[in-house]
Amino acid sequence: MFDILQSIVPTALFYSAPLIFTALGGVFSERSGVINIGLEGLMVMGAFVGIVFNLTFADVLGAWTPWVSIIVATAVGAIFSIVHAVASISFRSDQTISGVAINMLALGLGVYLTKLWYGKGQTDMVQQPFYTTDIPLLSEIPIIGPIFFQGVYVTSYLAIIVAFIAWYVLYKTSFGLRLRAVGEHPMAADTNGINVYKMRYIGVILSGALGGLGGSVFALTIVSNFSHSTIVGQGFMALAAVIFGKWHPLGAMGAALFFGLAQSLSVVGAGVPLLADVPQVYLLIAPYVLTILALAGFIGRAEAPKASGIPYIKGNR
Repeated sequence: MFDILQSIVPTALFYSAPLIFTALGGVFSERSGVINIGLEGLMVMGAFVGIVFNLTFADVLGAWTPWVSIIVATAVGAIFSIVHAVASISFRSDQTISGVAINMLALGLGVYLTKLWYGKGQTDMVQQPFYTTDIPLLSEIPIIGPIFFQGVYVTSYLAIIVAFIAWYVLYKTSFGLRLRAVGEHPMAADTNGINVYKMRYIGVILSGALGGLGGSVFALTIVSNFSHSTIVGQGFMALAAVIFGKWHPLGAMGAALFFGLAQSLSVVGAGVPLLADVPQVYLLIAPYVLTILALAGFIGRAEAPKASGIPYIKGNR
């Protein structure tokens, strides 16, 4: 049992990390009142930028390359999300259609530039990805240490820390109160002097930053290159985690951990006695089936922010 947990837990954690980052981005956007179907596209853009930057600057930055890569991907994700913000907030276009456009634009741009720069459908493999490591001191704790803190990616625990920071920001600061106010009652917020458009822009840009971060972490821990199939369904799974987690940072983190565990079973399932005889294809589709089942059974009981998806027009009642 101990050996099984030691193989499952670290794998589940590193599959969960990109979902946690991206789902937190979705929480910020939707809490501000803007639906963001474009999380998949933001992850694609983050993965593309993270890999290309890593390949380009690995010789210069050495061991720091993956860390700088995810910072750059975070920044580009934030900039890229402004397209969705302008369309949804300033032009008051349909937020779902705008999000779908973001998904298509990111994938098309990423694949086109990959073929243009590398002459093939995928980039080279990066030489400076993230590597597993033991967390100092914590890895030496009996029983718990080997399961949770040995052979893990630092990004896994960074994602969990960011989730708690997001919870604190949303529920314990005046900024979080204003952000939630414009997602629930934008007119009341406006009456109290809160700039609804500004807060919604901030929410969408934060979702872009965290989506780009999630995509780059996925690319630099799991696949180590970029192609059209690098991010397939991860952004939609993160969106499901937002809903499953009731638009709450810690709820989204819990849902992302659940979906990460489901994905990890396709990797370590052969070593788990109960799953050893299950065909591999079933384990591969399990995360997506569980996502659908979770939403089908839960979405009726989950209430989105009241103004989510509704463009705000100043002065209208």
